[in-house]
Amino acid sequence: MARVAVFGAGSVGSAIAHRLAERSRVDDVLLIDDASAVAAGKALDIRQSGPISRADTSVDATADPLAAVGAAAIVLADDTVSGFWDGDRGLRLIERLMRAGASGPFVFAGPSQIALLETVVRELHLPADRIVATSASAVESIARSLVAIELGETGAAVTLTGRPPQCVVAWAAATIGGTLVSERVAPHRLLAISQALPRFWPPGPQAVAAATVPAIEALIAGSRRLIPAVTMLDGELGVRGRAGLMPVELGHGRVLRRVPPSLTPQERTEAVSSLLRD
Repeated sequence: MARVAVFGAGSVGSAIAHRLAERSRVDDVLLIDDASAVAAGKALDIRQSGPISRADTSVDATADPLAAVGAAAIVLADDTVSGFWDGDRGLRLIERLMRAGASGPFVFAGPSQIALLETVVRELHLPADRIVATSASAVESIARSLVAIELGETGAAVTLTGRPPQCVVAWAAATIGGTLVSERVAPHRLLAISQALPRFWPPGPQAVAAATVPAIEALIAGSRRLIPAVTMLDGELGVRGRAGLMPVELGHGRVLRRVPPSLTPQERTEAVSSLLRD
């Protein structure tokens, strides 16, 4: 049975749990929150919506963090009282789970957790391929939407890289309808789209859930599709030991490979500068 443990029944955690349940691609979702009564109420609400969406995923709640041990994926989201699991609080939680034998991948859903990802790899020596952060992936969807508004049509393939919120759009490889976006949109308009993206940071709960759930499902079941996620870089774009947004292949509970997008020399310089920025 593929269980996903979601730490936090706040707006982001409950949105992720609800979306996982609706898609019915995992067997069991467990909401973990100190406010167990609140988490149980949200779990009940999600379960009761199942017959309407024709989903039968089991959704339960607990206050016991060690209930996550053995889960196929562990998601760090937001508590109803204390907010996102980040900083020292998040570090202590992951250390406790590792000592208890948790072997599943960790998915950081909070926009403020990128520094925690780096700290966990550096101080707890968690293998870098067992941890990804997903909220930045929502910005890629925003970039596609802005291109759609510019051209009056949907279907743009746009890739971002760098360190949120200062991500770099790989306009050199962006396409729509089989043609390069850069051939249909004037350079000053591409620049305007790039400059607008930081204003959409951080993304809202539903956008984070929409970006996070495909990554969770791919980690568990695998996917041929590259998924944008923040991961520790190991030489990509000449950078090591820093976390950045990049297309990745996920499966078998880990990052299988990182695929840097095609960039112009200027885009590459901007991306590296973003990745090295504190």
